[in-house]
Amino acid sequence: MKLLYFIRHAKSSWEDPELTDLERPLLKRGIDKTRQMIRYLDKHKVTADLILSSPAVRALETARLIADGIGYPRKKIRIETAIYYGSAESIIDLVYSVPDEVSSLMIFGHNPLITEVANFFFQPVIGFLPTSGIACVSFPVDKWSDIQKVPAKQEFVISPKTLK
Repeated sequence: MKLLYFIRHAKSSWEDPELTDLERPLLKRGIDKTRQMIRYLDKHKVTADLILSSPAVRALETARLIADGIGYPRKKIRIETAIYYGSAESIIDLVYSVPDEVSSLMIFGHNPLITEVANFFFQPVIGFLPTSGIACVSFPVDKWSDIQKVPAKQEFVISPKTLK
């Protein structure tokens, strides 16, 4: 069984016009909303064998918060530029190339791309994944390269608003 989580970064700041898009940090409100999501993940015993993150500060900060919350070592978060600069196909190729010993994979990214990639696996499509939103699908296979051969099962789609 393979579990795949698509996670959109938390709400970020546009306050400093000197920062590039890659450098924008999280807002306190974004951190607080992510902590709500962590409580959900903890309650449902969600873990990750591998976390992939966009290199953008807001995505990496979100990945670190969730990693801390689920007991995943921060130093093992793998930064993948394709999650920021790439296409849906390049992210899907990343998923297919994950080592098969990884059963649970989390990908931290940005809209519209993270929703587009999630919708490659979701039927019906999930629509717009909000900030701090998490969508999870499972596949009854042993190899990541086989996930396109079986129907994905939607496990959950959550956001801070749905947890209220």
